[in-house]
Amino acid sequence: MADESLEQLATEAWLYGYPLLTAEATKAVMTAVPARDDERRKAPVNQFAYMRRTPDASFTEVVSPNADTLYSSAWLDLSQEPLVLALPDFGDRFWLAPILTAWSDVFAVPGRRLDGPTAGPFLLAGPSWTGDTPPGLTLLRSPTAMNWIVARYATSGPPDFPAVNRLQDRTRLIPLSAWTGDPDDHTPPTDVPVPTGHDTATSPVDRVEALSGRAYFSRLNRLMVDNPPHPADAAFLDRVAELGIAPGADLENRPPEVLAALDAAAHGPDALRSLMARAESAGGQVNGWTVHRGLGEYGTDYAKRAVITRFGYGANLDADALYPHATTDADGRPLDGAHAYVLHFDAGRTPPVRGFWSLTMMNDRQLFVDNPLDRYAIGDRSGMTTNPDGSLDIHIQHDNPGPERENNWLPAPEGSFNVFLRLYWPEQSALTAAWAPPPLLRRDADVS
Repeated sequence: MADESLEQLATEAWLYGYPLLTAEATKAVMTAVPARDDERRKAPVNQFAYMRRTPDASFTEVVSPNADTLYSSAWLDLSQEPLVLALPDFGDRFWLAPILTAWSDVFAVPGRRLDGPTAGPFLLAGPSWTGDTPPGLTLLRSPTAMNWIVARYATSGPPDFPAVNRLQDRTRLIPLSAWTGDPDDHTPPTDVPVPTGHDTATSPVDRVEALSGRAYFSRLNRLMVDNPPHPADAAFLDRVAELGIAPGADLENRPPEVLAALDAAAHGPDALRSLMARAESAGGQVNGWTVHRGLGEYGTDYAKRAVITRFGYGANLDADALYPHATTDADGRPLDGAHAYVLHFDAGRTPPVRGFWSLTMMNDRQLFVDNPLDRYAIGDRSGMTTNPDGSLDIHIQHDNPGPERENNWLPAPEGSFNVFLRLYWPEQSALTAAWAPPPLLRRDADVS
């Protein structure tokens, strides 16, 4: 019984540490270049990579990507000195630049909702910095040294990309020691040493979930030194102290039964899938959709934080975005490309947003699905055709539904799939659940 208790505790600790290890693995994959490489969506630490077009089915670095925005992505190391974040004037365009801690919580969110057309410049400082904030800069202090900025710019498609690209070029990071007050005075280095010893060919999720228990927890202990746990985690860390889990702790001399429990906890991926299934079938469901709320700020709900890291890493705060998620149709049957589905919105009942909305297709690995149209999402900027009564039908299936419906077609894979509705800057009716997405209706035709 004692060993079973240790194993359960170790599994909880595995879930606790999952965001931190995923952050490190994702950072390693996305920064393994000597200079910015927009084509590969990579840049050295403390530099932006500008994703000049929306992701396609080849994009595997981050689960549950979106095809509605262009990204500027940067992994930060604030352990040595702060960085200045300079932003352009975005005019009327919807924009968002959330900054995530190493534990996947959003600690700051510059964007249109809070700031209007522009904001900053900001001074981004880590937990150990003790200097004074220079005049003209607004301090944003992160509780961790490792952080991820994922700036998003709404786009209406390829003809709009050049205008967004110009805004990306004006989204910049400058070390405080090089800051003169003018972002144009700094040119990022192009010969940054690339760290060795990292597997950058394997996806971050697969890398983390392949670790043995002891390797996993040794890495967690190391990472917690520069990325300290939140003060609210103290009670949990007291519980797992007997396992040797603590910032900087060494696992080598732990008792055999403890090491066995740590190794057994490497079944964590199974725990994640189980948690995800429970989340999809538990509270928050309406019309077959699960509306995950409270994203981006998880407190001590470590299981929820791990699940969102695995299935939607980089999620925004509710006030900035909601992500209703469907894995089944209105009758509870798993979504599958052997069948055709329709998402029907009555007139005036499309998702209520002040930003924009879309429906995004994911395969069973939470990645985009290759298809003849290179269409991974469809939404309010897609030019869909409404019905004569003003209602809207989105056709979700593997095979092309024909020329009359192709404009409203979201292609599905042959097998299992799931879909996200994305509501950017949702209106109050969506935040309070007064509005709910309609059910996904399976049409009887078997299209296999």
